Amino acid sequence: MAKLKLGPIADDKPVKVTVELPAALHRDLTAYAEILGREAGQAPAEAPRLIVAMLERFIATDRGFASARRSASG
Repeated sequence: MAKLKLGPIADDKPVKVTVELPAALHRDLTAYAEILGREAGQAPAEAPRLIVAMLERFIATDRGFASARRSASG
């Protein structure tokens, strides 16, 4: 079984943002959500919740961003 980069999706109060996605990306997100849900024994997450988790993961692991953020606040 493949190890996905995302874990369970946390429930948090959202801020509404509208974005258009290419159809192929939406299909990939839907497939990813189905696999993630199956691995977690849950129903598949909706694409917007998946996007949030992916962006959080991306930002949390971007060393350049972390470095620039520390430099800007110091």
